[in-house]
Amino acid sequence: MERVTFHTLGCKVNQYETEAMIELFKNKGYKIVSEEDFADIYVINTCTVTNMSDRKSRQFIRKAKKINPECLVAVVGCYSQVSPEEVENIEGVDVIIGTNNRNMIVELCEESRNTGERINKVVQSNQLKSFEEIKINTIESKTRAYLKVQDGCNQYCSYCIIPYARGPIKSREYIEIENEVKKLAENGFKEIVLTGIHIASYGKDLADIDLKKLIYKLSFIDGIKRIRLSSIEPSIIDEEFMKISLNTKKVCDHFHLSLQSGSDTVLSRMNRKYNTKEYYEKVNLIRKYFPYAGITTDVIVGFPGETDEEFKETVDFVQKIGFSKIHVFKFSPRKGTKAYSMKDQIPSKIKEERSKVLIEVSDNMMYDYHKKLIGKQADVLFESKYQEDFYEGYTTNYIRVIKQFETDMVGQIKRVTLKEILDDKILAI
Repeated sequence: MERVTFHTLGCKVNQYETEAMIELFKNKGYKIVSEEDFADIYVINTCTVTNMSDRKSRQFIRKAKKINPECLVAVVGCYSQVSPEEVENIEGVDVIIGTNNRNMIVELCEESRNTGERINKVVQSNQLKSFEEIKINTIESKTRAYLKVQDGCNQYCSYCIIPYARGPIKSREYIEIENEVKKLAENGFKEIVLTGIHIASYGKDLADIDLKKLIYKLSFIDGIKRIRLSSIEPSIIDEEFMKISLNTKKVCDHFHLSLQSGSDTVLSRMNRKYNTKEYYEKVNLIRKYFPYAGITTDVIVGFPGETDEEFKETVDFVQKIGFSKIHVFKFSPRKGTKAYSMKDQIPSKIKEERSKVLIEVSDNMMYDYHKKLIGKQADVLFESKYQEDFYEGYTTNYIRVIKQFETDMVGQIKRVTLKEILDDKILAI
């Protein structure tokens, strides 16, 4: 039995696609082993969001050949999609697949092994116009399932390479989504996370469905207790969206609402499609329907030309919002994007300083948010054992909770009382 190992870089979409490819290999009789184990086939599912992502991809490709000089190496994903020539120039790569044709990976690896020839199946991103069905039927030892419903992006933010890697928006047909959700429910999953590259655009290339209708229809599937959304754009938030989210009784009151900057001038240079006034209104609308909603976001510091005043605007704005958590990223110039050649690139030292400031602000806001919840009851889906007889899981608003139980609680939803803040989590009774 041949052994296969996977190394995955990047986002939740990549992780979903890796799980799907693992299943394809398993169905053909291959054994999946860990990255540290000796393997016959190494699959690297790459990311290309930053130049550092590209470097990590190349490092692992070379590492695979050191572990087993006779192994077959398949490189798939965004890096090989955007820079197929670079991947071809890396010695030892046998199969190159971009962000399409991943459902053929087993056959392509076998073909390369049998012929001894390198295979390059990268298709130009502007030709990636239909959603590639690559799905998961079985997921082991998990209580929360990621569900890819959309791919591609039409936004073309000035710092982002993803539209060039993933192509234009492509939505998954509802019947395929419904079938996968039903299987997940049958396998005992209680929570699904809708994910994609730009899920707010779901359905724009299909007839008679959008993200709102998708959520509404999925809420009727028996067994699924929670529907969680991955990162969404402010544009999707309106009264109708919030009413559907509330009335289903299943949509989690956790919204990862993309921000990137709290300065309107920086947002304009980023080619974001909103300003801070509009963003603030969307947050207020969320809290009108879900007063204790967890609202998380991403912020990029050190975008080209970001002045001290613009950074201060960002700090002031995020404090005005009161996020439950901020994911802080230092701007990384990505070749092929508009921002790569912008003037006034910010020195690394300044980016590091601004990052530390914003992380401290985020930590303080998280503490303040947790403090508001102490003494309140919450439903927790327990996902794993924490230590001894303590279990950990998440509330609907994405608070990490630990609680002591005498019986195994993995996969169970239990109403608890939030008692005490412990660093980034809360102890419940």
